[in-house]
Amino acid sequence: AGGLATGLSSLDESVEKLWIGWPGKAIEDDWEQAAIKNDLQKEGLIPVFLSQDDIECFYEGFSNKVIWPHFHYFTQYTTYNNNTYWEAYQKVNQLFEKAVAENYQEGDIIWVQDYQLMLLPAMIRKTFPKASIGFFLHIPFPSYEIFRVLPWRKHLLDGVLGADQIGFHTYNYMRHFLSAAYRISGIEHNFGKMVVNDRMVNVDVFPMGIDYWKYAKH
Repeated sequence: AGGLATGLSSLDESVEKLWIGWPGKAIEDDWEQAAIKNDLQKEGLIPVFLSQDDIECFYEGFSNKVIWPHFHYFTQYTTYNNNTYWEAYQKVNQLFEKAVAENYQEGDIIWVQDYQLMLLPAMIRKTFPKASIGFFLHIPFPSYEIFRVLPWRKHLLDGVLGADQIGFHTYNYMRHFLSAAYRISGIEHNFGKMVVNDRMVNVDVFPMGIDYWKYAKH
């Protein structure tokens, strides 16, 4: 459920896809994990299993108590000093990188979604230097003045810059990201095109929609 799932569900059905994601709750029993993995793979879904601690510190913690409020300008609600949250965020991004590595085939396009996985593009790039990687942020990217307050700003920025194609909903979000890339990492751009470690990275605006007629019929 939600905007991300709704938007991606309208992708061309002729494209063969694998969706790698968290199955929605903590499942730590080996037998249950194996059964769920087997069932999901029939639908082109690859589960990344998270422990209860991962859920609390990565998802409810760093993702939703640090990035989400901060990027929405609710800085009064942002948690700035919890290293446990940050360690969990890194750990889970690494779990996703492992899942990608186990399923990647040469020629695949890897598309990373949203603020929970901002470190992932660079992690994948390190493992597969020639891979085609996209990243789309489904929430705002804040102005540089707000973004620079985050202690982990350069790690998050460099993580996203591992992608070849970086997308945002609006021009302002894109402009804020380009400003942060220049002021924090010293990377200039020319009409949204940047050179990062001898790679061309394109940053652009892609307002995400849905299959209108699918819903209009109902």
